[in-house]
Amino acid sequence: MSLLSMERVTGGYGEADILHEVSLRVEPKEIVVIVGPNGAGKSTAMKAVFGLLRLRAGHIVFDGEDITNWKPDRVVRRGICFVPQTENVFPSLSVEENLEMGAFVRDDDIRPAMERVFDLFPPLRSRRRQAAGTLSGGQRQMVAMGRALMLEPKLLLLDEPTAGLSPIFIDQIFEIVKQVNQAGIGILMVEQNAKQALAIADRGYVMAQGANRHEGSGRELLADRHVAEMFLGG
Repeated sequence: MSLLSMERVTGGYGEADILHEVSLRVEPKEIVVIVGPNGAGKSTAMKAVFGLLRLRAGHIVFDGEDITNWKPDRVVRRGICFVPQTENVFPSLSVEENLEMGAFVRDDDIRPAMERVFDLFPPLRSRRRQAAGTLSGGQRQMVAMGRALMLEPKLLLLDEPTAGLSPIFIDQIFEIVKQVNQAGIGILMVEQNAKQALAIADRGYVMAQGANRHEGSGRELLADRHVAEMFLGG
């Protein structure tokens, strides 16, 4: 059984459809990447999973349960966490307070989860009382991902996690994505650094104009000359 299955989903904002019969799946413990040109509907497909837009057709099934058109708070409680591209930390709160906010639906002891986050993101441990807004871009992304992981989700949705980062932080974020995945968490990621993302992906989807264009393993898509020329910059 797939961890996540999106079947022929159509929907958007207001009266305009952005997604047109989009299908994708994430198997347990997979890294799946969505790539494609700007405006392709990549982030919208991810937001559809998280309940941030209304679907007019199709179904989304997570861990055996139909979650089509669920509201985000219910999706979170079911085991899916979403890290948006921008405005993904509380800048005036400390690192530790941001992580505590990530555990808002838990009523048990969150200290072990916080320790696991600090083990995964060592730079944050020494900055735990520093305001998140004063951190570097890469460190803020660590806080955003760490906050999502405080709920110990089954699936983590990452929207452009390396956007605007320096090359050294880009490499670091991809390594962290692999570590999170190795801990048993499924990853669905939208990423503009397509070649690097596909290099760590179990499978990938190429989207354009709100629809599926290509699907395959990360290695297959990287080796496909047509995909490379049309969508990966040659």
